[in-house]
This record gives sequence, C-alpha cells and structure tokens, in this order.
Amino acid sequence: MDGEKSVQSDDGTRCAFFYGTLMAPEVFYRVCYNSSDIPDAIKSLHKFIPAVLHGYSRHKISHADYPGMRENPEGQVRGILATGLTRANVEHLDWFEGSQYERRTVQVKVLVEAGDLKTGEGNVEGEEKEAEAYVFLDGKSLKEEEWDYAEFRKEKLRYWSRGGHEWPDVDVDDAVDEDDAVDDAVDDAVDDAVDDAVDDAVEEAKGAAV
Repeated sequence: MDGEKSVQSDDGTRCAFFYGTLMAPEVFYRVCYNSSDIPDAIKSLHKFIPAVLHGYSRHKISHADYPGMRENPEGQVRGILATGLTRANVEHLDWFEGSQYERRTVQVKVLVEAGDLKTGEGNVEGEEKEAEAYVFLDGKSLKEEEWDYAEFRKEKLRYWSRGGHEWPDVDVDDAVDEDDAVDDAVDDAVDDAVDDAVDDAVEEAKGAAV
C-alpha cells in the first residue's frame, strides 16, 4: 500500500488516527502482535486517546463490517489517536488495511472531554497532533450512512478480535525484538518482577526463622 512517509515522534515512534475497527484495542493488538492477550509491558507502550479529525467524513462500505473515510470540508470524524507505534506496527497496519486505503498525514484534535460518539455534542477539543490515517480510495463503494462504532463492538467485535482471522505472521517475541523501546520495557518489567519475588522470599525466610 502506497502512502506518505511515517510521521515520527521525538522518541522515534509514530502516531495514527483510527476511526474504524482499529478503535478497538483488541483488534489493534491482534493485528500488530497476533494476539488480543498481550503482556502489560507491551500495552504500556501504547495510548488510545479520544480525538477528532476535521475535514473528513466516515461511511459504511457496501458488504463490509469496517468503514471508509473520505475528504469532506464540512465533516468531522470521531476516533482515537494511537501512540507509540513502531515501524513494525505500521508495516502490519499497512498489510491489514491493504490496497483499498492510502496512509496520509493528517492533523487531529485531542479531546479534553469526549462528548456524544455520533453527534460530537459535548466534545471539548484540546491540542492539535500530527498523525497518520488510512483514507478509503474507492468512493463509489461508500454509503451515505455513517458507520457506528458502538454497533460494531456489540455485533461484530468478537469475530475480529479472536484468532479466526488471518493476520501477518508475527508474534509478540518477534515484535519485541524489532524495537529497542519494547525491549527496555520488557526488561524493566522482568527486573521488577524478579525483585518483588526476591523480596517476598526474604520476608518469608525471616518469618520462618522467628
């Protein structure tokens, strides 16, 4: 899938704006790490922040569970800003989205307060962030009807977050090896766990000696 060069944060990671199935962390983890049940050390590397993208609109796609987004000067799309994406994460997301979408650089507004998911009523917008988003290319396949995230979670999420779909050949260990930041986080988590175990053992030994 052709797209613009990835936008990197100061720490070398990337941000993306998700507005469809990937708004569900369960789907994101399944795509990027081939599992919905991943270690807390990996989860801590990503944040999912409510955000709004202006100048676009989101629509249902004929015969599909997922939506498409197209430019619309009067539109706005409620989604999430996902942080901490590695190069490997972006490669898997590109594979997942496929040739139907183009990855573009966009400017999103982080929501200080998140209002109604459909109408946007009650939204309080904060700072602007640069991110990447996947824009649908085949406008003829888009319906006028708005895609409903709440409906997706209720009716379809269980099919998208389990092992029945074929994702890229990747596992958590491979993903960890590809990124130093992940390595450091895992090492810290292991060290903390070992320290806690040693402390508990020492306390038990002291108690037994009394």
